[in-house]
Amino acid sequence: MAEKPESGRENTDLRQVDAAMTASEVEAWFVREVLPLEAMLMQYLRRNWRDAGEIEDLRQEIYIRVCEAARKSIPAPAKSFVFVTARNLIIDRLRKVHVIPIEVMADLDALGVALDQPGPERNAIARDELRRLQAALDQLPPRSREAILLGRIDGLTGREIARRMGIAETTVSEHLANGMQALTNMLLRDPDPRDGERK
Repeated sequence: MAEKPESGRENTDLRQVDAAMTASEVEAWFVREVLPLEAMLMQYLRRNWRDAGEIEDLRQEIYIRVCEAARKSIPAPAKSFVFVTARNLIIDRLRKVHVIPIEVMADLDALGVALDQPGPERNAIARDELRRLQAALDQLPPRSREAILLGRIDGLTGREIARRMGIAETTVSEHLANGMQALTNMLLRDPDPRDGERK
């Protein structure tokens, strides 16, 4: 019976050593893998955060999140993990003001950071569809475009759109119907501009 407490004490000591080793491994990993990314991270934060006075605080919060996650399991590759953490922190902060700039996502593409999202083919198709949609929106008459953006993007009701645009609700309905029909026609036709010449 006297051996069991000693054995229990040895197990406790081993766990403490393992925890200390883990902390030192995390620290070594952080210095080796994360700190060299600081210049890129700061550039990313400066491009995506308007308040320059908060950039260093954001960096520190990112480092804290990265270290906390690494204590559970060292993430690989470090670059992807750091920049996804940065993006998520920015999105969390921006959600409070309900504005998420598209540049946040575009900058991750430019850095070559792999996200836990669909593959490159699907992303390329989605980006192409967004470009086509933006080009089609740009071709709409200004009032129809404004009504569609307010109704479909901002989620305003017909009454709110009418108030914002200073027009009658029936006119809003016409702008929405005409704009959506024009968008549908533009988006469903063949995107190759030479097709119009051949027909």
